[in-house]
Amino acid sequence: MRKQIIKQNSKELSPPELGWLDLEPLAEIEISSENAAYPIESAIIPGTGPGWRAMHPGEQTVRLLFAEPLKIRRIHLKFEEKNQARTQEFVLRWSMDGRQNYREIVRQQFSFSPPSTVQEVEDYKVELNGVKALELRIVPDISGYAACASLMQLQLA
Repeated sequence: MRKQIIKQNSKELSPPELGWLDLEPLAEIEISSENAAYPIESAIIPGTGPGWRAMHPGEQTVRLLFAEPLKIRRIHLKFEEKNQARTQEFVLRWSMDGRQNYREIVRQQFSFSPPSTVQEVEDYKVELNGVKALELRIVPDISGYAACASLMQLQLA
């Protein structure tokens, strides 16, 4: 019999050497709201800030529009909430035409419970060809309480 020990509970879901796309020259970004102290660039461009936060409570949209169709193999999202206990939902969708006909990739709910649970990391292997738009819709608190959506990191490969 052959056996091998496999690693469990790895914190790093995506290997750091993975060729993440430089989204700054590739994408035009549309956002429904933005707190000036937490611009979307700081979630999209690694090492540039504290992540994005909406200016107003309620559902928010972050949409990346690509001039040229992309092939996407991995999507990495990181959310953080250190202050308010809440259950958040997000929907990730993509489009080949850039404006209509979106296809859902994933719909996910998770709960923040500061100070113990303040971060959620989602890492998806996908096979998406001809992507002209990627849309992230965030409902920051599904119970309807006033909460501002936030996104620490969005990376594509």
